Amino acid sequence: MVARHHPDHPAMRQNTASTGARPVTLWLHKRRMVLATCLGWMALFPAPSSHAQGPAYRDHLAGVGPQDPRQKVDTRQMPWAAIGRVQTELGSRCTGFLLSPVVVQTAAHCLWLSATHRFVQPESVHFLLAYSGGHYSAHARVTHFVIPPGYTTAQESQMAGLDHATLILDSPVAKPDAVFHVTATPQDVTPGTPVSLGGYEQNQPDIITADTHCHLTGTTQDGQGNLLLAHDCAGTHGSSGAPLLRQNADGWQVIGVQVLARTAGAGGDAVPLLATKTP
Repeated sequence: MVARHHPDHPAMRQNTASTGARPVTLWLHKRRMVLATCLGWMALFPAPSSHAQGPAYRDHLAGVGPQDPRQKVDTRQMPWAAIGRVQTELGSRCTGFLLSPVVVQTAAHCLWLSATHRFVQPESVHFLLAYSGGHYSAHARVTHFVIPPGYTTAQESQMAGLDHATLILDSPVAKPDAVFHVTATPQDVTPGTPVSLGGYEQNQPDIITADTHCHLTGTTQDGQGNLLLAHDCAGTHGSSGAPLLRQNADGWQVIGVQVLARTAGAGGDAVPLLATKTP
């Protein structure tokens, strides 16, 4: 079961990209999930003195659980330096991350306007790299974006595997070695694999908070059979579009895009970003 925000709320959800790669193990599970959505944002570039920190604690944060392991991370260091805030001129925001100096991955529902039942205009979308407390390392405007044909927020439980968007920026915001690369294979995403998840979450929306000690728990599917990666990372509203990360001897790999959070307890689902063969 998926819980939804009021249709007039400017909040956004996170995306799930189906890669077509088949994992070695497929664990189907039925859990009540909520979209890892984020709250509306009324100031596009808030000053440091007025940034909203949000409540430090809520009685219930979907996807977090009673013991909150999330910690503030240093956006000057990888992997967090390649993550930024995706926000529109109407005040909505989500998490996104770099796949190249001019390419950002986020959730398609982050770009949806419920009032008009249309996606926003690309030029109204901004990316603030390594945003933290009113500061950011780089800013660029989106020129266009690509969303899978047929995706609609009205059927998220059926189409979560299509809930992803690739944003093209009007200028580079990072060096080529300061981005994520899709190099993990299906064999790398077995249950028990250590992973990390961090983004701009509802109770700390001006900084990246991350759970760096969590694991993959298996895989699941949306209603159309698109693959999703299940994990036990703490992440609530606002983590939508955040990268699910794996670290190996070569550095950090992105293996998925956060899209759904559990209604009770820590964990959620991410859209897999996997290479079909070892590079």
